[in-house]
Amino acid sequence: MEILLEGEGELLGWHDPDENRKWVLENKPRDLRDKQMSVKEAVERFVHDGACIAFGGFGHIRIPMSLIYEIIRQGRRNLAVFGKTAVHDIDILIGAGCVSKIEVAYAFGHELRGLSPAGRRAVETGQCKVVAEISNAGHQWRFLAGMMGTPFIPSRNMLGTDTLKKSCCKVVKDPWSGKPVCLIPAAYPDVAMFHVPRCDIYGNAQIDGILVEDFELARAARRVIITTDEIIDNETIRAEPYRTVIPSLVTDAVCEVPYGAHPTEMPYLYFFDEEHIGEWLELSRTPEGAKEYFDKYVFGVKDFEEYLELIGGVRKLNYLKRVEQLREPMKAPWLKAK
Repeated sequence: MEILLEGEGELLGWHDPDENRKWVLENKPRDLRDKQMSVKEAVERFVHDGACIAFGGFGHIRIPMSLIYEIIRQGRRNLAVFGKTAVHDIDILIGAGCVSKIEVAYAFGHELRGLSPAGRRAVETGQCKVVAEISNAGHQWRFLAGMMGTPFIPSRNMLGTDTLKKSCCKVVKDPWSGKPVCLIPAAYPDVAMFHVPRCDIYGNAQIDGILVEDFELARAARRVIITTDEIIDNETIRAEPYRTVIPSLVTDAVCEVPYGAHPTEMPYLYFFDEEHIGEWLELSRTPEGAKEYFDKYVFGVKDFEEYLELIGGVRKLNYLKRVEQLREPMKAPWLKAK
């Protein structure tokens, strides 16, 4: 295959597909077993210094924040992160000094809320290095290739753009048409983390609303940690098998964490906590302010339950639920009313 162009980005998270298949067969039991554990134990067992990690959700929606705070609390360092549609999750981790490398599609911004002071400062000072850039679709196709067990996905995505030059992709001559085609390499994160509305003890997880790339990411990652607002019985899961997005055979840990996406949104359950997100954005304008935030909300509490009490407890959480209920007419018709 004739290579016409090579991106200059670092290749994060790639494995020979056969080697990865062998690893999965040797390390991922397929039987139904109880995978419940605490967030603390899940991070201790599966998230290690230097790991290549990724998160489910999108921007400020359905982010596994309890896991992110615990990673910071346990002092993980030199993590490499797939930034995809990263916003609050990556900004918090970078601001805490946990991340040294990132491959980005969109990062260092909080959408309509503005740019990320902590993330931008970390890159400008060299604390965190952007080692590659790629499009949102390119990220999703890296995980798709990983899920399929292929070394790459061919695409016309990014051809003729500077994003391609900063990526880890290659452009080759299509052997049929003779035209250039972009090869997007597979990605196999060491750990992928998700927050879902409901899951059983075995790790069969359901997701309401848009999946983004969680279907592919869960199957590409070597380890999968799920936090869930509620653990439900397996019979309920089996009654509607078409709603199980992440199956037990890929799941390594299940952690029941009500409101575990706070301050991000959980579709049909609770809304963004704009007050808290705004507090982070204001404090993170300076290193001292970021430290103040972490001292208060991460190191100043023993777990996520204490954190929820600190941010306002039941009164705040009920308010966020009521705000979400204002969007009830938008609920998809196949979802049962709460």
